[in-house]
Amino acid sequence: MDQWEYWTAFVWADIEHQGAAEYIKKKWPDWNPAKYAPQTMIPELDGYGEAGWELVHMEPIQSVGPNGDVGFPTGGGSTGTTRYSNVYFCVFKRKK
Repeated sequence: MDQWEYWTAFVWADIEHQGAAEYIKKKWPDWNPAKYAPQTMIPELDGYGEAGWELVHMEPIQSVGPNGDVGFPTGGGSTGTTRYSNVYFCVFKRKK
C-alpha cells in the first residue's frame, strides 16, 4: 500500500514575487496581469512540483495572522462589504 507525506503552505499571488513577472512575460508576452493575478503563483507551485509535491487542495483565505494562523471575518450578518485576498492555503502530498 502506498504511503504519503504531506506539506502545507501559504502561497501569495503577487506579480512582485521572484520570477513571477518573468514567467508571465515569457508565457503570455502580450498580457499585462493585475498585481495579484492567480497566475503569478505558478512559478512557486512549479517549484513544489519539481520537488515531487502534488497540489491536492487550494483555497483562498482572508489573512494570515502573526502566529501563522488563518484569519476569518468577524461579526455577523451581511455587511455588503467585499473582502479580497491574494493568499491561498495549499496542501501538497508525495509518496514517502
